[in-house]
Amino acid sequence: MLPDLPPQLVAALADTPLVLVLVWMLFMLRRDLAGRAEPAALPAAPPPVAAPTAREDLSDFKLEVARTYVPLSLIRDLDARLTAQLGRLEEKLDEVSRAATAAAAISAQHLPSRSIGFAARAEEKRG
Repeated sequence: MLPDLPPQLVAALADTPLVLVLVWMLFMLRRDLAGRAEPAALPAAPPPVAAPTAREDLSDFKLEVARTYVPLSLIRDLDARLTAQLGRLEEKLDEVSRAATAAAAISAQHLPSRSIGFAARAEEKRG
């Protein structure tokens, strides 16, 4: 018959194989990284590219792509659709702004005070 073991000990015994696998993985990773760290094995870094040249090359490439791959009619169509959508959004924002201004003006007006409760109802019935 098995002796009664505390639950913490049983949990620790169940986790032991997992901990051993993690320690073995760390050992193998360190050994692999140490083998790769030889300076002679690393390739020489390419010379840095000057920023203005890269920027000019990128802008030239973008211009060439725009000229070659996208027809001008598609660009005009896209521009017209974007302009129309932005116009609709602007109209909606103007409408919301007008509504907010009107609501602020209405809320700024002074409304006569009303009393609330049974006493107020009794006075209304008398008057």
